[in-house]
Order: sequence, then C-alpha cells, then structure tokens
Amino acid sequence: MNKYIFLILSLWVSWQNVRAQETYPFRDINLPIEERVEDLVSRLTLSEKVQMMKHQSPAIERLGVPAYNWWNEALHGVARTKEKVTVFPQAIALAATFDADALAKSADMISSEGRALFNEDLRAGKTGDHYRGLTYWTPNVNIFRDPRWGRGQETYGEDPYLTSKMGAAMVRGLEGTDPDHLPLLSSNSLKYASVTT
Repeated sequence: MNKYIFLILSLWVSWQNVRAQETYPFRDINLPIEERVEDLVSRLTLSEKVQMMKHQSPAIERLGVPAYNWWNEALHGVARTKEKVTVFPQAIALAATFDADALAKSADMISSEGRALFNEDLRAGKTGDHYRGLTYWTPNVNIFRDPRWGRGQETYGEDPYLTSKMGAAMVRGLEGTDPDHLPLLSSNSLKYASVTT
C-alpha cells in the first residue's frame, strides 16, 4: 500500500513540476524579451548561471531549459558539420569585393542553413550537441595589421572602415530583419547595433 501512495505522490509532484514549467513568465512568448530574460535569470541558481557560461551548457531540467552548445563559427559557411553546406570564400576575399550587399546575402544563406541544421537537431532532441546551436562566433572584426598573424584570412583586412561595413553586413545577414524571430545569433551583435550603412 505504501508503494502505491509513494508512486501516486511522485506522479503528482512530477505533474505539478511540469505544469509549473509551463506557466513560467519566461516561457510566455507574448511578453517582452527583456522581461522574459529577467524572469529566467532570477530563477537560476548561482551554480546554474556559472554552468551556462560554458560553451556547452547542461540542461536545467527543473526549469525545462534544454542543454545547449554555444560554439560554432560561420565566417564563410556553417563550419564543423558533416552536412553538405554552402562554402563561400574566406572573409578576406569577401572583403576584397567591397560588396557589403553580396556579403549580407551570403550571410543570409548561411543563417538559413544553420537554422535548418539546428531544427533537425531540435526535432531529434540534440540541442546540446557540438557545433549545432544557433550561436555563431562570426564575424572576426580584428584589424589585420601584422602578416605574421596566422588568422588574418578570417578578417576583413586592415581597413577599419571596410571592416565595419563588412562586419555589419555579415551580422545583418546572419540575424535577418525580423527582430522577433532571429534565424541565428552572431557573437558580434552588440558591436554593430549602432552601425549604419
């Protein structure tokens, strides 16, 4: 008899936990994003916040937050995937075109492919897998002034003006034009919030 009471009590507690997760304000897509973020952050423990600082964040099951991997890059196409994706020229070659509109179009294609890969993983329940999230460490806006630097090809060159234009175009292309539904996120989003073309 005690086993049945324990089982019923366990099921009831689990159901209450699931029901509570559904009613958290951070899950309400009709609320402003700032309010949702504030609500979620206020519910996280210090340990959970620290764990979320890692590029491979574990799931926070009590809040219904899935595992997530924050690391990938898309300088000239979605990197580190077994899938057949579009590969564009390196960043330095794209900058040599001086065509920010073309770069924005290629970034839009990259974001569509990145979103498609993530959606496949989401359906399969693999949001914590390596290199398949929606967060891309792109573009590289370091100014290339020393030819001995081995990552210069990942930049838009030595001209700060050209780098700002190309970097802003890349971010706009990756993140799209709908502020409520971003295809994916660039690591340099905040840097270009005030850049105009």
